[in-house]
Amino acid sequence: MKMAYTIGLDFGSDSVRAIIANTSNGDEVAASVFYYPRWAEGKYCDAEASRFRQHPLDFIEGIEATIKDCVTQAGAEVVSQVVGISVDSTGSTPILVDENGTPLSLLEGMEENPNAMFVLWKDHTSIKEAEEFNEKTKNSSTNYLKYVGGIYSSEWFWAKLLHVLREDEAVRTKAHSIVENCDWVPFILAGGTSMADLKRGVCSAGHKGLWAQEWSGFPPNDYFVSIDPLLDGYVETLKNPILAADKSVGTISKEWADKLGLPETVVIGIGAFDCHMGAVGGQIEPFYVSKVIGTSTCDIVVAPYEACKHIVVEGICGQVDGSVIPGMIGMEAGQSAFGDAYAWFAKIISWPIDQLIKENADNKDLVDLLKKKKSFLIPELTKAAEKIIVTEKTESAIDWFNGRRTPDANQTLKGVIAGLNLGTDAPRIFRAIVEATCFGARAIVERFIEQGVPIKGIIGLGGIAQKSPFVMQTMADVINMPIKVHKSEQTCALGAAMFAATAAGIFQNVNEAMDAMGTGFLKTYEPNTDKVSLFEKRYQAYKKAADFYSQNA
Repeated sequence: MKMAYTIGLDFGSDSVRAIIANTSNGDEVAASVFYYPRWAEGKYCDAEASRFRQHPLDFIEGIEATIKDCVTQAGAEVVSQVVGISVDSTGSTPILVDENGTPLSLLEGMEENPNAMFVLWKDHTSIKEAEEFNEKTKNSSTNYLKYVGGIYSSEWFWAKLLHVLREDEAVRTKAHSIVENCDWVPFILAGGTSMADLKRGVCSAGHKGLWAQEWSGFPPNDYFVSIDPLLDGYVETLKNPILAADKSVGTISKEWADKLGLPETVVIGIGAFDCHMGAVGGQIEPFYVSKVIGTSTCDIVVAPYEACKHIVVEGICGQVDGSVIPGMIGMEAGQSAFGDAYAWFAKIISWPIDQLIKENADNKDLVDLLKKKKSFLIPELTKAAEKIIVTEKTESAIDWFNGRRTPDANQTLKGVIAGLNLGTDAPRIFRAIVEATCFGARAIVERFIEQGVPIKGIIGLGGIAQKSPFVMQTMADVINMPIKVHKSEQTCALGAAMFAATAAGIFQNVNEAMDAMGTGFLKTYEPNTDKVSLFEKRYQAYKKAADFYSQNA
């Protein structure tokens, strides 16, 4: 096999990461991270209202900064052998565009309008709209929610579209169509200038857009009009090819090739959501839960078609043929808050530090010291939490700090911390939150098993999986299954690089790419047998409390 390299672009919640990977062994020869500057300033967001928006310029600037940095690191010889780029992103993170595919926030007069920007996955402003989809579909002759777990979520494509259309006349006037971030970036890199030419991925279309082979595409226009006439005609703008991520949208445009310093022969692959490509980067196996653990979690299971063709799992985030590995059924679940729950608690207890930083902004030495102290909060909480002796009566929590994604999406639910007393301190609360996120992870595994999908074990991916033995050991004890932690720090970007190599023809299929470019596993966490029975009792108490709270919230 000739020497070749590919680029994986991974658009996360806070930053975009790019790597250049050697297709013969998966080695990263260059890597770069760009933190979105507008997002970092909190622009266009209102956490209290669950509104989280991102400006497309953050993404465009991120593409240029990271790839140019990687090109500089790699050197001319490597760059001359770059054959492909593939993209993953958070999802559902769509944006309204005009007929040319230009995001509305890049049009004159719309630059500061949050409704003209990308609606981030964790934006829950469309809870009402999602519920209307659920209510209307109950009376539909076809269950268009069948393959998304039976419940439509405010985190997803159509609910977000309807919300911004209802809220903003200027958006309604200028919008022609809507597109996911993971589909838009390949479109612009290939020089797309018309929405009629945009190619969408089966991953985004199937898991969030209600596309399914059973009804030969998206639901009909009449279905959307029955929910709200404002949706009239939008589905007609989506009549583009729907392709798996091992296929190509074309080659890089001359403009982008010149801007990034890449060959004009570089193939641009079809995009997908981060956890789906991350599962491939993390060497997913059939019937293992590939768990990308970050601000939230995204859980991916792949199964041979013949083994699960008659199973439709209720309450998950969709199952789509070929959405992860072409030729297999891809199933998605997840938690709306994981690392975000830890960060929230750290933010709560660091409030006095933040006030001191504001009040002493002119004292650089003091501010630097305070920031350094703040950065140690979660590591110090972890050290203290590990030492706590847990009993059946120890403080507990429910992990719905950003609603519940799976099982059975309900974004109106809130987090709970219980069993507090005057002896409760910060480490004990933190421990309860960690345990609750692990209980949420177990609830997902149980749902798959209850619905007939056997689960053999867990593959842990992402920063928390690599950096927090406390969290991972707790999860292994709670679920009572081994957890393999993948070696790569950038499994999503590496997965994208694998798909790019497949789209560029280096490999015949994604499985070949995984075999060649997979970097292996860091360690395995085995359940502590002496703790399993205690966590079993606490998990049953968690389920009882969660059922009560969800029914009475």
